[in-house]
Formats: sequence, structure tokens, C-alpha cells
Amino acid sequence: MSKKPVIHVVSISAGKDSQKVLLKAVERVPRESIRAIFCDTDNEHHHVYAHLDYLEQTTGVRIDRLKADFTAQLAAKRVFIARDLRTRREYKRVPKVDRYGRPVYLKNADGTLKLVPVYAEDDEDGEPIDWRPIQKMGWDGGRKVRWSNKAKRRALSVMYPSGNAFLDLCMWKGRFPSRKAQFCTEELKRNMAVAYQLDLVDAGYHVVSWQGVRRDESHNRRNARVFERVGRGMYIYRPIVEDTAAQVIQFSLERGVRLNPLYREGRSRVGCNPCINENKDGLREISRRDPEHIDRIEGWELIVGMCSKRGFSTFFSDGHDAADRRKVYAALNIRARVEWAKTTRGGRQYDLLADVTDSTGCASSYGLCDSAA
Repeated sequence: MSKKPVIHVVSISAGKDSQKVLLKAVERVPRESIRAIFCDTDNEHHHVYAHLDYLEQTTGVRIDRLKADFTAQLAAKRVFIARDLRTRREYKRVPKVDRYGRPVYLKNADGTLKLVPVYAEDDEDGEPIDWRPIQKMGWDGGRKVRWSNKAKRRALSVMYPSGNAFLDLCMWKGRFPSRKAQFCTEELKRNMAVAYQLDLVDAGYHVVSWQGVRRDESHNRRNARVFERVGRGMYIYRPIVEDTAAQVIQFSLERGVRLNPLYREGRSRVGCNPCINENKDGLREISRRDPEHIDRIEGWELIVGMCSKRGFSTFFSDGHDAADRRKVYAALNIRARVEWAKTTRGGRQYDLLADVTDSTGCASSYGLCDSAA
């Protein structure tokens, strides 16, 4: 029985980590056995696409661009909304308050408050540092599960494929991703990469997935393994798992391979522009250097809001639970978040020096301003 050929699939993001992984793959295995893939979210910076072209020219490895298509999901969602005739209501558990808005607490049989212990975050001896009362819980007034006729007309007027994978995904979900519901990574990246590799397995290959994961990136990755088998004919290889960011950067510089220009613009990571997890400094840099990306998100908020049963949706902190969604939208829409990003700590005073810095200058957090990267 002949041995199955091996295909080495390298996942590329145009960032420093995946760049080192690609360079190591080129040095270690035959080029003809390498398949590089880039999962396009359609919310990328133009530097990303330009850098992918540069890597193709530098390494001689073609990078396959993968993009999700939600045409079928949007069509099914339109049918569901149009036919929605549900009559039930949906209730949520909420803390109880009296008519003056004061919390109502649970009490013991003798009339004293029921208390629960509070522990310090770094507690080691198991002793509580305080005790707090337990607030009673009740049910809210509930809301109709069915789409109202007004919401139906609003959603059906815009819920058509736009040609942009990120926007189509959000229209289908009726909201933007959030920290607790980060479905963008799964739908736009992970699912596309897995499907690509499964097709190779079905075609009779063994697949080794090269991934740019480092243990020092996050607490969740601290135990990442260098090599593991994940299924029949499928393996994962993480060649830089023990590296630091500095080592990754130095590897490319020593070989004369440039890094993504975004690192010179103050970015510590390369990905969506902006990402739903963008920090304050990152959002401020994007608004200064790439205001057209802010304009695009503003337009998306209006469209996705129309596809939402609630009528509003915001790119940042979507899923905020409040009685009046109009107030939430006013506080969290992209323009409001950009204004907040221009303020100093506490969000109450504008940073007067924020707009003094040259928006075309280097702002690398990795010390690349004096290098040729």
C-alpha cells in the first residue's frame, strides 16, 4: 500500500508570526508541497493585501485567498423572518428593586440579611475579605419573540448579499460579533481553513497544518503543543510556540524580509481594521490614519441595525442590555467610540496632544522605526 503524499498548509494572516512560519516552511520542506492560505474577512487593511503579494513574490509560494459566502444563509433568514408568526414571549431573570429603585435583598427566617463571602482575587488561604447581601431575582415583563411587521419590512428591505463577507455575516446574525460571541473568527477564518484542509484529506493527502501560535501570547495558549494529531490524516504543527515577539521579528529581519507596514503604524497585531476587540490606542490610530475605515463601519452599523429585530446594532460592545436601545446606540456607535478614543484616561478630557503626532510617521510598538522592516 503506497504512502499518502503530505501537503503542508500554512495559515497566513500577513502578520509577523505567520510570516515566520511561512519562511520556516520554505526552508524545511519542498515548495511544491506547501499550500499557503489566507482567510479574507473583507474587513482588512489595504496593507494586508499588498503584503500578501509581497510574500508571494519573496517566497515563491502562492497564497490561496479564501472567503466565506453567506448567500444561502441570508436567503433562509429572509424566509424565516417573512413567515415568523410566533406568539410566545421571552422572559429574563433580573435583580429585584422596590418602587424607589432600591435593591431588595434575601432575608433569613429571623429577618437578618442573607450574606455571601467575598474573596480577594489573589486569595490563597481561603478566608473571605468581606460579606455582601444577596439580591432577590425576579422576571422582567418579557418581550415578544416574533418579528413585528415594522421590523420585518425594515430587515427585508436590506437583507441581500452585499458581496462583503463580514457585512453579510452580521446581517445574517442580526448583530456584530462581541467578546462573548466572537463568531467572526469561527465563520470567516476557522471554518474556511478547516474546509480547505478536509478537501485535501478527501483527495488522498495527509495534511500538516502549520500555525503561528506562541505560548506567551495569552493565558489560553500557555500549554499549546508543538505537534499533535487532530484527526485521520490531519496534524497541527506550531513551529514558533516557544518564541517571543522579538525573536519572531528578528527572524524575518535577518533574512531581509520586510514586515507588514501596519507594525510601523502602531499596531501590535494584524487583522481586522478595526477589530471588535480594538483597544483605545488602536482605534485612535485608525481614525487618524484611515478615516475611510471609520466611514465604512458607520455605514455597516446602519445596515446591520436594520437587519436586527431590535432596530439598532453597534460595532463595539454590541449585546449591551438596556431598556432603550436608542441610548445604547448613541453611546456606543462608531463615531462615539472614536471620540472616546481621543480622550485621556477616564474618558472625560480630550488628549490635546493626540492630534499633534504626524499621522504618516512611524509609531511602531516593536522598535521598528529605526530598522529597514
